[in-house]
Amino acid sequence: MSKGILDYEIGVQVDLYLLIKNATKGTASNGKPFLTLIFQDQSGEIEAKLWDANEEDEKNYAPQSIVKVLGDLQSYRGKSQLKIRQIRRTGPGDNVKIADFLETAPLSQDEMMSKLTQFIFDMKNPNIQRITRHLLKKHHQAFIEYPAATKNHHEFVSGLVYHVVSMLDLAKSIATLYPSLDKDLLYAGVILHDMGKVVELSGPISTVYTVEGNLLGHITIMVNEIGKAADELGITGEEVLLLKHLVLSHHGKAEWGSPKPPLIKEAEVLHYIDNLDAKMNMLDRALERVKPGEFTERVFALENRSFYKPLFHK
Repeated sequence: MSKGILDYEIGVQVDLYLLIKNATKGTASNGKPFLTLIFQDQSGEIEAKLWDANEEDEKNYAPQSIVKVLGDLQSYRGKSQLKIRQIRRTGPGDNVKIADFLETAPLSQDEMMSKLTQFIFDMKNPNIQRITRHLLKKHHQAFIEYPAATKNHHEFVSGLVYHVVSMLDLAKSIATLYPSLDKDLLYAGVILHDMGKVVELSGPISTVYTVEGNLLGHITIMVNEIGKAADELGITGEEVLLLKHLVLSHHGKAEWGSPKPPLIKEAEVLHYIDNLDAKMNMLDRALERVKPGEFTERVFALENRSFYKPLFHK
């Protein structure tokens, strides 16, 4: 595997192919336009500024374009940044494709799907099992390809399903320690809690929020989906209400975007599992970018803290 942009040290000059994930127009203090570009490859992403950008540059350097960049890796306000010396669009002769630049989940889609299928197969409650199976089948393709977010955690191809299978492992361990938990309800909550993101987000590449995503959000989208599934399957039991509540309350608090706080035991556990898995993913990604004895960049989603990597960590 060749070195990615984040595998190089600050102060080094790099000459690499990169994918433009995002491009935002701005105006400098001298009144001249510039572009803020977010480049990505399989190692992660980095920001760069393209000064004095004209309309031609805007067209050339739009999201999902692959470019060849010569530049210097710098540190700016504690974050890595790429100072562009030369940049050009790639052509057929460069022999590169978008898939080469996408970060993907550490497990294969097949492995993750067979794990998910096993959890659904093990469910004893027919109503919970049928609704979960129905929704997974309905959204299957997007569910195994989409990221879990545009930034912060699991923001890579298949990040959503990877987040879910990691949470299922956690849920299984916790249910063993606390046997009074309803496993079917908890597992279904894990599988369904973020499934609305397949409508909220645009897809696995250069991910942005859709109109529904901005106006409704994944929680509302999924509550509607559970209602529709129950109607289509002719299911009217209390399970429908409880599954909706698990989705509605999984963010835990109103200030974190939760319409309701958890009011059943499984909802409380789901919130902790979701939070723990997201935070561990953020921490792992931040810490793998620094050497032992160093501090990470500030992690905005973790109260802007900078984490230390102990010397004995390899």
